Amino acid sequence: MRTSVTPAVRRAVLSVTAAAGLAVSGFAAIPAAAAPASDAHQGVSFTRSCADPLPGHLACNALRVTGGTVKAHAKGLGGARAARAAGSVSGFGPADIQSAYNLTSAAASNGAGETVAIVDAQDDPNAESDLAAYRSQFGLPACTSASGCFTKVDENGGTNYPSPDSGWAGEISLDLDMVSATCPNCNILLVEASSATTQDLGTAVNQAVSMGAKFVSNSYGGSETSDEASTDSSYYNHPGVAITASAGDSGYGVEYPAASPYVTAVGGTSLTADSSSRGWSESVWGTSAGGEGTGSGCSAYETKPTWQTDSGCSNRTVADVSAVADPATGVAVYDTYGASGWNVYGGTSASSPIIASVYALAGNPTASVPAADAYANTSALNDVTSGSNGDCGGSYLCTAGAGYDGPTGLGTPNGLAAFTG
Repeated sequence: MRTSVTPAVRRAVLSVTAAAGLAVSGFAAIPAAAAPASDAHQGVSFTRSCADPLPGHLACNALRVTGGTVKAHAKGLGGARAARAAGSVSGFGPADIQSAYNLTSAAASNGAGETVAIVDAQDDPNAESDLAAYRSQFGLPACTSASGCFTKVDENGGTNYPSPDSGWAGEISLDLDMVSATCPNCNILLVEASSATTQDLGTAVNQAVSMGAKFVSNSYGGSETSDEASTDSSYYNHPGVAITASAGDSGYGVEYPAASPYVTAVGGTSLTADSSSRGWSESVWGTSAGGEGTGSGCSAYETKPTWQTDSGCSNRTVADVSAVADPATGVAVYDTYGASGWNVYGGTSASSPIIASVYALAGNPTASVPAADAYANTSALNDVTSGSNGDCGGSYLCTAGAGYDGPTGLGTPNGLAAFTG
């Protein structure tokens, strides 16, 4: 059994700061653990969505903002009415995600017929109705079980859903909403594992692939163990399927399954609108003090894939690419199971489904391991060159710089070219 990562940051209510922003409101009390920790980003408080896991279980990487102000304020899609409605929602929305990553045209025309699978543990009884509320708010086309756009199954493909859990329900809402924001025309398959063990979550991944999903997002992780290579072959080795995995929310350090050479390991950034030609800027989500922020580093056990060429780690390096994850520049999420509706979320649980959905916009993968495509198309990514997620002696493994670095990988999407064959 795999032992989960549970440093202090994962057991505490954390604080982050936004330099300017709009008030966050409407948050419900989902139980969270213990004493607060602080970092350089004072002003916005947030907590892990999922409770601390039992030994042998994995943890979801969703962080729910509980107070303060955030920089992000959702823009509307679908005309003036939707834009006015979106104005009351804090957190980045579909228009922001698509603009930041140069996806607006692709999102309008691509994705039809593609299925993005979301793998999570436990049940969210309100998943479909909450998804409908999110999509309506932003003027996105409806995605329902009746139309065949939305499907929810248990880890064996049936309807014997696991027991509900408010923390994982928040994670599920985050995942479904990020697929909707990034690829509005995609079908969505939610596979709910019976528990948060590696075996159950891995079984859910296999189920998603068996049902035809070519894009599978995994927003969870735990500590590496010496048997993970066998786990790779059992659950994550699906040639031609883009499987994404969150790099983690505890700062510098490697989680599994992000360490698997068969997945695209997704790191996290802080995303800010600015006056540049792009209209946006990004830095590493995290601080040099460590303890919170995107995960990264050199795997202790996984062999380096042939397509990864950095020289400071002889094994697999995390991450490959990245997207927004900082709760202080977080995303809008609608969740009513244990929450009161609109929330702002962050964590690499946001960036993983975003990247899976970018793959879906680009079409069916051609590489055996789709992560390889980004390494062959580095010019089609936004290189993130500032920030750190911990103390590693200034190494690229925890410090951003020109070209590849651990916290943000090769960078963030700039259109689809880095995600095609």
